[in-house]
Amino acid sequence: METLMNILMEIDESIQWEKEKALIDDRILDSFGVISLISELEEAFDIEIEAAEIIPENLNSVEAMWKMVQRLKEK
Repeated sequence: METLMNILMEIDESIQWEKEKALIDDRILDSFGVISLISELEEAFDIEIEAAEIIPENLNSVEAMWKMVQRLKEK
């Protein structure tokens, strides 16, 4: 989880990541941020995030991102 938080802070340290529950729905995280995030997550956690995974349900909150990472690491 610490690695995830470090990645998020690198993308934008002005966002209160822990409190946000609608990062995509409220357009807090823009398309460039999403692309950067996906790339960083794949590299940091040695996973492949397919296009079908890049949905608000997986990216709206830190908890959702962490669940997605854990699920993909098990594959």
